[in-house]
Amino acid sequence: MKDPAALLPGLLAAYSPTGEEAGAVDFLLEAMQTMGYTVSRDGVGNAVGTRGEGPQEILLLGHIDTVPGVIPIRWEGDRLYGRGAVDAKGPLACFAAAGAAAKLAPEWRVTVIGALGEEGDSRGARYLCENYAPPQMVVIGEPSGWDHITLGYKGTFRCRYMVQKPLTHTAARAENACEQAVGFWNGIVQAATRWNEGKDRVFEQLTPALRQMQSRNDNFIETAEMRVGLRLPLGITRSELENLLAGAAGDGEIVVEDYIPAYKGEKNNALVRGLLAGIRAAGGQPSFSLKTGTADMNLVGPVWNCPIVAYGPGDSGLDHTPNEHILLSEYLRSVEILTQALEYVMQSEQQPLPKEMF
Repeated sequence: MKDPAALLPGLLAAYSPTGEEAGAVDFLLEAMQTMGYTVSRDGVGNAVGTRGEGPQEILLLGHIDTVPGVIPIRWEGDRLYGRGAVDAKGPLACFAAAGAAAKLAPEWRVTVIGALGEEGDSRGARYLCENYAPPQMVVIGEPSGWDHITLGYKGTFRCRYMVQKPLTHTAARAENACEQAVGFWNGIVQAATRWNEGKDRVFEQLTPALRQMQSRNDNFIETAEMRVGLRLPLGITRSELENLLAGAAGDGEIVVEDYIPAYKGEKNNALVRGLLAGIRAAGGQPSFSLKTGTADMNLVGPVWNCPIVAYGPGDSGLDHTPNEHILLSEYLRSVEILTQALEYVMQSEQQPLPKEMF
Protein backbone atom coordinates (compact mmCIF):
# COMPACT_ATOMS: atom_id res chain seq x y z
CA MET A 1 0.00 0.00 0.00
CA LYS A 2 2.02 2.94 -1.29
CA ASP A 3 -0.82 5.43 -1.71
CA PRO A 4 -0.91 7.79 1.33
CA ALA A 5 -4.57 8.56 0.64
CA ALA A 6 -5.46 4.85 0.94
CA LEU A 7 -3.33 4.20 4.01
CA LEU A 8 -5.19 6.53 6.36
CA PRO A 9 -8.79 5.27 5.94
CA GLY A 10 -7.55 1.70 6.19
CA LEU A 11 -5.84 2.48 9.48
CA LEU A 12 -8.93 4.28 10.79
CA ALA A 13 -11.09 1.27 9.93
CA ALA A 14 -9.01 -0.85 12.33
CA TYR A 15 -10.74 0.34 15.52
CA SER A 16 -8.15 0.39 18.31
CA PRO A 17 -9.17 1.86 21.65
CA THR A 18 -6.50 1.57 24.32
CA GLY A 19 -5.94 -2.10 25.15
CA GLU A 20 -7.43 -3.34 21.86
CA GLU A 21 -4.75 -2.28 19.39
CA ALA A 22 -3.82 -5.69 17.91
CA GLY A 23 -5.89 -5.39 14.73
CA ALA A 24 -4.54 -1.93 13.94
CA VAL A 25 -0.99 -3.13 14.61
CA ASP A 26 -1.53 -6.00 12.15
CA PHE A 27 -2.83 -3.58 9.52
CA LEU A 28 0.02 -1.10 9.96
CA LEU A 29 2.71 -3.78 9.84
CA GLU A 30 1.29 -5.26 6.65
CA ALA A 31 0.95 -1.82 5.07
CA MET A 32 4.48 -0.77 6.01
CA GLN A 33 5.90 -4.01 4.65
CA THR A 34 4.36 -3.29 1.23
CA MET A 35 5.87 0.21 1.47
CA GLY A 36 9.40 -1.12 1.79
CA TYR A 37 9.85 -1.30 5.56
CA THR A 38 11.31 -4.19 7.50
CA VAL A 39 8.61 -4.76 10.12
CA SER A 40 8.24 -6.40 13.52
CA ARG A 41 6.47 -6.23 16.85
CA ASP A 42 8.65 -5.33 19.78
CA GLY A 43 8.48 -6.91 23.23
CA VAL A 44 5.37 -5.00 24.32
CA GLY A 45 3.55 -5.19 20.97
CA ASN A 46 4.39 -1.84 19.39
CA ALA A 47 4.37 -1.84 15.57
CA VAL A 48 7.90 -1.17 14.28
CA GLY A 49 8.95 -0.50 10.68
CA THR A 50 12.47 0.44 9.53
CA ARG A 51 13.90 1.59 6.19
CA GLY A 52 17.63 1.75 5.67
CA GLU A 53 20.58 0.26 7.53
CA GLY A 54 22.65 3.30 8.42
CA PRO A 55 24.01 3.79 11.94
CA GLN A 56 22.13 7.07 12.45
CA GLU A 57 18.39 6.93 13.07
CA ILE A 58 15.46 9.28 12.77
CA LEU A 59 12.59 7.86 14.81
CA LEU A 60 9.01 8.77 13.94
CA LEU A 61 7.06 7.82 17.06
CA GLY A 62 3.27 7.89 16.85
CA HIS A 63 0.60 6.10 18.82
CA ILE A 64 -1.84 3.61 17.40
CA ASP A 65 -4.42 3.54 20.18
CA THR A 66 -7.38 5.91 20.42
CA VAL A 67 -9.95 6.87 22.99
CA PRO A 68 -13.12 4.73 22.87
CA GLY A 69 -16.07 5.55 20.65
CA VAL A 70 -16.74 4.29 17.14
CA ILE A 71 -17.08 7.01 14.49
CA PRO A 72 -18.19 5.47 11.17
CA ILE A 73 -15.59 6.00 8.44
CA ARG A 74 -17.00 8.40 5.87
CA TRP A 75 -15.95 11.07 3.41
CA GLU A 76 -17.56 14.46 3.15
CA GLY A 77 -15.68 16.19 0.36
CA ASP A 78 -12.15 16.74 1.64
CA ARG A 79 -13.06 15.61 5.15
CA LEU A 80 -12.40 12.09 6.39
CA TYR A 81 -14.27 11.15 9.57
CA GLY A 82 -13.20 8.38 11.93
CA ARG A 83 -11.98 7.76 15.46
CA GLY A 84 -8.30 8.60 15.50
CA ALA A 85 -8.36 10.70 12.31
CA VAL A 86 -6.70 13.49 14.30
CA ASP A 87 -5.51 11.82 17.50
CA ALA A 88 -3.35 10.31 16.31
CA LYS A 89 -3.69 7.95 13.35
CA GLY A 90 -3.54 10.85 10.95
CA PRO A 91 -0.02 11.77 12.14
CA LEU A 92 0.97 8.08 12.32
CA ALA A 93 -0.13 7.43 8.72
CA CYS A 94 1.71 10.61 7.72
CA PHE A 95 4.85 9.17 9.33
CA ALA A 96 4.60 5.86 7.48
CA ALA A 97 3.97 7.58 4.14
CA ALA A 98 6.75 10.16 4.53
CA GLY A 99 9.25 7.58 5.77
CA ALA A 100 8.50 5.44 2.72
CA ALA A 101 8.80 8.35 0.27
CA ALA A 102 12.01 9.89 1.64
CA LYS A 103 15.26 9.26 -0.23
CA LEU A 104 17.58 7.79 2.36
CA ALA A 105 21.21 8.77 2.70
CA PRO A 106 23.52 5.75 3.15
CA GLU A 107 24.40 6.58 6.76
CA TRP A 108 20.78 6.96 7.87
CA ARG A 109 17.75 4.86 8.63
CA VAL A 110 14.16 5.89 9.33
CA THR A 111 12.03 4.00 11.84
CA VAL A 112 8.29 4.37 12.33
CA ILE A 113 6.72 3.10 15.55
CA GLY A 114 3.02 2.86 16.30
CA ALA A 115 3.09 2.78 20.10
CA LEU A 116 0.47 1.23 22.36
CA GLY A 117 -1.41 2.81 25.21
CA GLU A 118 -0.67 6.53 24.86
CA GLU A 119 -4.25 7.34 25.82
CA GLY A 120 -3.86 5.14 28.91
CA ASP A 121 -0.72 4.13 30.76
CA SER A 122 1.68 4.83 27.83
CA ARG A 123 2.99 1.30 28.10
CA GLY A 124 4.38 1.46 24.57
CA ALA A 125 6.49 4.55 25.23
CA ARG A 126 7.52 3.33 28.68
CA TYR A 127 8.80 0.11 27.11
CA LEU A 128 10.81 2.12 24.59
CA CYS A 129 12.35 4.23 27.35
CA GLU A 130 13.76 1.08 28.93
CA ASN A 131 14.60 -0.98 25.85
CA TYR A 132 15.23 1.22 22.81
CA ALA A 133 18.66 2.72 22.07
CA PRO A 134 18.49 6.51 21.82
CA PRO A 135 18.03 7.65 18.20
CA GLN A 136 19.68 10.74 16.76
CA MET A 137 16.36 12.59 16.30
CA VAL A 138 12.69 12.01 17.14
CA VAL A 139 9.40 13.30 15.77
CA ILE A 140 6.35 12.59 17.92
CA GLY A 141 3.09 12.04 16.02
CA GLU A 142 0.51 14.44 17.41
CA PRO A 143 -1.77 16.91 15.61
CA SER A 144 -0.19 20.32 15.32
CA GLY A 145 -1.60 21.49 12.00
CA TRP A 146 0.54 21.26 8.88
CA ASP A 147 2.29 24.60 9.49
CA HIS A 148 2.98 24.27 13.25
CA ILE A 149 5.82 22.57 15.11
CA THR A 150 5.21 21.58 18.74
CA LEU A 151 8.19 21.98 21.04
CA GLY A 152 6.75 20.92 24.39
CA TYR A 153 3.92 19.60 26.52
CA LYS A 154 2.80 20.25 30.05
CA GLY A 155 3.15 17.46 32.56
CA THR A 156 0.46 15.66 34.49
CA PHE A 157 -0.11 14.62 38.10
CA ARG A 158 -3.07 12.49 39.15
CA CYS A 159 -4.02 11.44 42.64
CA ARG A 160 -6.86 9.97 44.68
CA TYR A 161 -7.91 11.60 47.94
CA MET A 162 -9.91 9.72 50.60
CA VAL A 163 -11.15 10.84 54.01
CA GLN A 164 -13.24 8.95 56.57
CA LYS A 165 -15.24 10.43 59.46
CA PRO A 166 -17.60 8.96 62.03
CA LEU A 167 -21.20 9.79 61.18
CA THR A 168 -22.67 12.61 63.24
CA HIS A 169 -26.09 14.23 63.48
CA THR A 170 -26.62 17.00 60.93
CA ALA A 171 -27.18 19.42 63.82
CA ALA A 172 -23.64 18.80 65.07
CA ARG A 173 -20.95 21.28 64.17
CA ALA A 174 -18.30 18.67 63.32
CA GLU A 175 -16.97 18.76 59.77
CA ASN A 176 -18.10 15.70 57.85
CA ALA A 177 -16.11 13.75 55.28
CA CYS A 178 -17.73 15.41 52.25
CA GLU A 179 -17.05 18.87 53.63
CA GLN A 180 -13.41 18.02 54.28
CA ALA A 181 -13.03 16.67 50.73
CA VAL A 182 -14.48 19.90 49.33
CA GLY A 183 -12.03 21.80 51.52
CA PHE A 184 -9.16 19.75 50.09
CA TRP A 185 -10.21 20.68 46.55
CA ASN A 186 -10.60 24.35 47.43
CA GLY A 187 -7.15 24.30 49.03
CA ILE A 188 -5.61 22.96 45.80
CA VAL A 189 -7.31 25.67 43.75
CA GLN A 190 -6.05 28.36 46.12
CA ALA A 191 -2.50 26.98 46.07
CA ALA A 192 -2.52 26.85 42.27
CA THR A 193 -3.74 30.44 42.14
CA ARG A 194 -0.80 31.51 44.29
CA TRP A 195 1.64 29.56 42.11
CA ASN A 196 0.24 31.18 38.94
CA GLU A 197 0.65 34.77 40.11
CA GLY A 198 2.58 36.68 37.46
CA LYS A 199 2.43 33.80 34.96
CA ASP A 200 0.29 34.87 32.00
CA ARG A 201 0.87 31.92 29.66
CA VAL A 202 -1.18 28.77 30.22
CA PHE A 203 1.93 26.66 29.56
CA GLU A 204 3.53 28.25 32.64
CA GLN A 205 0.55 27.71 34.93
CA LEU A 206 -0.43 24.95 37.33
CA THR A 207 -3.98 23.97 36.35
CA PRO A 208 -6.04 21.65 38.59
CA ALA A 209 -9.11 19.68 37.53
CA LEU A 210 -11.59 17.72 39.66
CA ARG A 211 -12.07 14.45 37.79
CA GLN A 212 -14.36 12.44 40.03
CA MET A 213 -15.99 12.53 43.47
CA GLN A 214 -18.24 10.24 45.48
CA SER A 215 -19.29 9.47 49.04
CA ARG A 216 -20.78 6.55 50.93
CA ASN A 217 -21.45 5.38 54.48
CA ASP A 218 -21.97 2.10 56.32
CA ASN A 219 -24.22 3.67 58.98
CA PHE A 220 -21.22 4.40 61.19
CA ILE A 221 -18.42 5.75 58.98
CA GLU A 222 -18.77 8.23 56.14
CA THR A 223 -16.20 8.02 53.34
CA ALA A 224 -15.57 10.71 50.72
CA GLU A 225 -13.29 10.18 47.74
CA MET A 226 -12.19 12.33 44.85
CA ARG A 227 -9.76 12.10 41.98
CA VAL A 228 -7.79 15.20 41.12
CA GLY A 229 -5.59 15.95 38.13
CA LEU A 230 -3.10 18.76 37.68
CA ARG A 231 -1.48 19.94 34.46
CA LEU A 232 2.10 20.81 35.31
CA PRO A 233 4.33 23.63 34.07
CA LEU A 234 8.06 23.41 33.72
CA GLY A 235 9.95 23.93 36.95
CA ILE A 236 7.60 22.44 39.55
CA THR A 237 9.01 19.37 41.28
CA ARG A 238 7.21 16.31 42.57
CA SER A 239 8.12 17.17 46.13
CA GLU A 240 6.61 20.65 45.71
CA LEU A 241 3.40 19.09 44.40
CA GLU A 242 3.20 16.62 47.26
CA ASN A 243 3.79 19.38 49.80
CA LEU A 244 1.08 21.48 48.16
CA LEU A 245 -1.40 18.61 48.40
CA ALA A 246 -0.39 17.67 51.92
CA GLY A 247 -1.05 21.23 53.06
CA ALA A 248 -4.68 20.89 51.99
CA ALA A 249 -5.26 17.24 52.93
CA GLY A 250 -5.81 17.41 56.68
CA ASP A 251 -6.05 13.85 57.97
CA GLY A 252 -7.15 12.50 54.59
CA GLU A 253 -5.09 10.03 52.55
CA ILE A 254 -3.48 10.91 49.21
CA VAL A 255 -2.52 8.17 46.75
CA VAL A 256 -0.47 9.29 43.74
CA GLU A 257 -1.67 7.52 40.58
CA ASP A 258 0.53 9.14 37.93
CA TYR A 259 3.26 11.72 37.62
CA ILE A 260 4.83 12.89 34.35
CA PRO A 261 6.81 16.15 34.38
CA ALA A 262 6.52 18.80 31.70
CA TYR A 263 8.99 18.73 28.83
CA LYS A 264 10.19 21.25 26.27
CA GLY A 265 12.65 20.51 23.47
CA GLU A 266 15.15 22.81 21.81
CA LYS A 267 14.60 24.41 18.41
CA ASN A 268 18.16 25.18 17.32
CA ASN A 269 18.81 21.93 15.44
CA ALA A 270 18.63 20.35 11.99
CA LEU A 271 15.32 18.62 12.68
CA VAL A 272 13.54 21.91 13.29
CA ARG A 273 15.37 23.51 10.38
CA GLY A 274 14.13 20.78 8.05
CA LEU A 275 10.52 21.19 9.13
CA LEU A 276 10.73 24.97 8.81
CA ALA A 277 12.06 24.60 5.29
CA GLY A 278 9.36 22.09 4.35
CA ILE A 279 6.54 24.26 5.68
CA ARG A 280 7.84 27.32 3.86
CA ALA A 281 8.25 25.34 0.62
CA ALA A 282 4.58 24.35 0.92
CA GLY A 283 3.57 28.01 1.16
CA GLY A 284 3.13 28.19 4.92
CA GLN A 285 4.33 30.56 7.62
CA PRO A 286 5.69 28.16 10.25
CA SER A 287 5.15 28.76 13.94
CA PHE A 288 5.96 26.99 17.18
CA SER A 289 3.46 25.64 19.71
CA LEU A 290 3.54 24.61 23.36
CA LYS A 291 0.67 22.27 24.25
CA THR A 292 -1.26 22.15 27.50
CA GLY A 293 -1.81 18.39 27.28
CA THR A 294 0.72 15.59 27.81
CA ALA A 295 2.21 13.26 25.18
CA ASP A 296 4.77 10.48 24.82
CA MET A 297 7.35 13.25 24.29
CA ASN A 298 7.25 13.85 28.06
CA LEU A 299 8.45 10.29 28.65
CA VAL A 300 11.01 9.66 25.91
CA GLY A 301 12.43 13.19 25.69
CA PRO A 302 14.35 13.21 28.99
CA VAL A 303 15.54 9.62 28.48
CA TRP A 304 16.83 9.90 24.92
CA ASN A 305 18.06 13.49 25.25
CA CYS A 306 18.17 14.19 21.51
CA PRO A 307 16.47 16.72 19.20
CA ILE A 308 12.72 16.10 19.46
CA VAL A 309 9.56 17.82 18.26
CA ALA A 310 5.95 16.86 17.69
CA TYR A 311 4.37 17.25 14.27
CA GLY A 312 1.35 16.00 12.42
CA PRO A 313 -1.74 17.01 10.47
CA GLY A 314 -5.08 17.73 12.09
CA ASP A 315 -6.88 20.16 14.35
CA SER A 316 -6.14 19.18 17.96
CA GLY A 317 -9.40 20.84 18.99
CA LEU A 318 -11.12 17.77 17.49
CA ASP A 319 -9.23 15.32 19.74
CA HIS A 320 -11.56 12.84 21.46
CA THR A 321 -14.70 14.49 20.02
CA PRO A 322 -17.64 12.77 18.26
CA ASN A 323 -16.94 15.02 15.26
CA GLU A 324 -13.32 13.92 14.80
CA HIS A 325 -12.15 14.32 11.22
CA ILE A 326 -9.15 15.36 9.16
CA LEU A 327 -8.75 17.18 5.87
CA LEU A 328 -7.19 14.92 3.24
CA SER A 329 -5.53 17.94 1.65
CA GLU A 330 -3.82 18.83 4.94
CA TYR A 331 -2.77 15.23 5.53
CA LEU A 332 -1.16 14.97 2.07
CA ARG A 333 0.55 18.34 2.51
CA SER A 334 2.00 17.16 5.83
CA VAL A 335 3.34 14.02 4.15
CA GLU A 336 5.17 16.18 1.61
CA ILE A 337 6.55 18.50 4.32
CA LEU A 338 7.80 15.67 6.51
CA THR A 339 9.32 13.86 3.51
CA GLN A 340 11.28 16.98 2.65
CA ALA A 341 12.29 17.49 6.28
CA LEU A 342 13.65 13.95 6.56
CA GLU A 343 15.71 14.38 3.41
CA TYR A 344 16.96 17.74 4.65
CA VAL A 345 18.09 16.25 7.95
CA MET A 346 19.93 13.41 6.24
CA GLN A 347 21.81 15.89 4.04
CA SER A 348 22.31 18.56 6.69
CA GLU A 349 25.68 19.77 7.84
CA GLN A 350 24.01 20.46 11.20
CA GLN A 351 24.78 24.18 11.27
CA PRO A 352 23.00 26.29 13.95
CA LEU A 353 19.77 27.99 12.99
CA PRO A 354 20.00 31.74 12.34
CA LYS A 355 18.26 33.72 15.09
CA GLU A 356 15.84 35.29 12.60
CA MET A 357 14.30 31.84 11.95
CA PHE A 358 12.87 31.67 15.49
